[in-house]
Amino acid sequence: MELDNIEYQIKQKFQNLNLIEKIIIINLICFLIPYIFYTFLYLFGYPNISFISWFELSSDLFQIIYKPWTIISYSFFHSGFFHLFWNMLLLLYSGQIFLNLFPDKMLISIYFMGVIFGGIVFIISYNFFPIFSNSSPSMIGSSAGVMAILIFMCRYSPNYQIRIFFFNIKLVYIGFFFVISDFIQIPYGNAGGHLAHLGGSALGYFYAQRIKKGNNIGESFSLLIDLIQGIFNKRKQKRVFKSNDYIKSKKNRIELEQDKIDAILDKISSSGYDSLSQAEKDFLFKSGKN
Repeated sequence: MELDNIEYQIKQKFQNLNLIEKIIIINLICFLIPYIFYTFLYLFGYPNISFISWFELSSDLFQIIYKPWTIISYSFFHSGFFHLFWNMLLLLYSGQIFLNLFPDKMLISIYFMGVIFGGIVFIISYNFFPIFSNSSPSMIGSSAGVMAILIFMCRYSPNYQIRIFFFNIKLVYIGFFFVISDFIQIPYGNAGGHLAHLGGSALGYFYAQRIKKGNNIGESFSLLIDLIQGIFNKRKQKRVFKSNDYIKSKKNRIELEQDKIDAILDKISSSGYDSLSQAEKDFLFKSGKN
């Protein structure tokens, strides 16, 4: 009974976390799992078996066909504590800004689409550029997804200012710094990682461009996530197919909400957050929880 109570409390605390905090916790758990497995393998006399190899993304096309899940699973693991720390720190700051304006499902779509596109850029680069012709490395890390979130916000709200030490800096300058830094570091080590970062950044930029034009390119991805959640939750009612009327009404609601968010965001950029009315602040808060 004591263990059941502890398990219940842990589940309750996890459910009360916001989406960013949940992603950070999951990444932390995945960071520790390989070390735990390695300890058991070592104690039983199998120190040379690699647990992480089943989840890292290889640039070898045959390996990808053999392990297709790695196009996503690679993002849950990190090569060291500081690799994890800096990724999660950047996700925490950029993700909280994002969730003040957009719903959780949209963040999930951008994050994992960034992960996938970053992985694709990594694979294509190592099979296209001559400099990589004699190498087929593997990659882990959530940086592509994190960069997708950051650059999305840099494009969507470039004049948004954040406090760094004793001065304010526009978000667009931070994004520009990270993109240029990744590009110029390609020849000096971890080329695959930097290329994946650029892929995630490109996805985030393009996504923001489309959102500004009223087109949510991640809507189909969100529906896929709903379907997967439905399978794992063993829901009796399957929501695979939806009527055209429902899709149209949902799209209209999203567009109306997006127009209102855009107007509020423009007001924040020009006059600051304190210029918002209480109703506008409440609307942003409720939108971030959807």
